[in-house]
Amino acid sequence: MDFLNVEIKARCSDPSFVRNYLLNNQADFKGTDEQTDTYFHVSNGRLKLREGNIENNLIYYERTNQAGPKESHFNLVKIADAAGLKEVLTKSNGIKVVVKKIREIYYIDNVKFHIDEVPGLGSFVEIEAGNRFDLTLTKEHLQTQCDFYLKAFQIDEKDLVVFSYSDILIVNLEERK
Repeated sequence: MDFLNVEIKARCSDPSFVRNYLLNNQADFKGTDEQTDTYFHVSNGRLKLREGNIENNLIYYERTNQAGPKESHFNLVKIADAAGLKEVLTKSNGIKVVVKKIREIYYIDNVKFHIDEVPGLGSFVEIEAGNRFDLTLTKEHLQTQCDFYLKAFQIDEKDLVVFSYSDILIVNLEERK
């Protein structure tokens, strides 16, 4: 099934400020996950296998590159045998890039928050207002939620990130060549 997120990714100079806000507002802390996202070559959208202690999913998504809130349409499949699937996808599609991160995961209602530390890139906060658990939530409602947390976290427009971690890492790797 295809779900909708409205998402924001931003550089985060003070992760403790965001963490304290979430905890003071009764966010449900799911834990800290050491994640490896392996992106595969595909003809449309993006396909990644997420391997972690908390989340193990195959995720296909389509999202525009823009600063601030952006729509993301995605399909998510929970994976029991990540190593086996990774081997098959590597042989059939090839690996585009691998992103490693340490991610704190929080929820307030339908909004998922990540505080990420990505080696070589720094600290980030992500806000994902989604309809995965309530298909009646409209794009406009999800947008309003993102806007609210953008202000609550005091995220400056200059800190908004246009591209995914994978895109940034690819550019960094090509610049080093």
